[in-house]
Amino acid sequence: MSATTAAPTGRQFTIRFGGGEAVITEVAAGLRSYRRDGIDLAQSFAVDEPRPLGSGMVFAPWGNRIRDGRWDLDGETQQLDITEVPRNNAIHGLLRNTGYRLASSGDSAVCLAADIFPQHGFPFRMVHTVTYALDADGGLSVTQDLANHSERSAPAALGAHPYLRLGEVPIADLVLTVNADTQLVTDDRMIPVSAVPVSAEHDFRTGRRVGDVRVDVGLTGLELHDDGVHRHRLDAPDGRGVGIWADAAFGYVQVFVTEKYTGQPLAVAIEPMTAPANAFNSGDGLSWLAPNEHLIGRWGIESWL
Repeated sequence: MSATTAAPTGRQFTIRFGGGEAVITEVAAGLRSYRRDGIDLAQSFAVDEPRPLGSGMVFAPWGNRIRDGRWDLDGETQQLDITEVPRNNAIHGLLRNTGYRLASSGDSAVCLAADIFPQHGFPFRMVHTVTYALDADGGLSVTQDLANHSERSAPAALGAHPYLRLGEVPIADLVLTVNADTQLVTDDRMIPVSAVPVSAEHDFRTGRRVGDVRVDVGLTGLELHDDGVHRHRLDAPDGRGVGIWADAAFGYVQVFVTEKYTGQPLAVAIEPMTAPANAFNSGDGLSWLAPNEHLIGRWGIESWL
């Protein structure tokens, strides 16, 4: 592993193995770039620019939104900072602007960790550890481990925000397949109000051209394969492809297709989540960790080139 210093995402940690290369940032333990055999598989951004639209970040102790930043703990209202001001929500956890410390490293893997200290709206002490590793084929895996070091049980959820690409193939020409049969219907603040069978607009089970859709939707009812993971993919017209896999801990996925990614006409994020938006209030998918208990989830990026 090699490391360099750069603003605004802090030190850059580069790992290489099996034809794969990934660059991980100190700030938010985020994935800034990933390529295999010289082909970019994650949407990257320049080392000297701010991270666009949460690109490549990982999230804890929640992964999406909390309505009004407010939730109840043992009958007492907790108030988090509002970090999505236009919708008056708390979004993407408590570590998105935190510099993670280097816990361990090698040529093919790097482990970063950050502390969550008791604060208004979240009176718990936790540690989030994130390990990025490349395998012998250049595939990338990410292990997120959230540990409760409080003296009482604490709510916990994990999320990640990878944007995928396939080299120079236009994003619009890729076909998106997401094996989910249930969509989360949301209000105008992106807070789920119900779960229903996927509509025609949000059914990606048989594949849809990315250029034909603009969505920001949470999905569940994910198909679990025999090897214990969910899989979602982008396929190019020439037969090549790239995909996200995630283990059973990640029972939800957010699909986001946007024209607002800096310097790109179109970008697509496939975001594994252990719980949906507003889980601190709904309880859906939410884990409660006893003292010294861990929530662990694994996901990764695979490709066929």
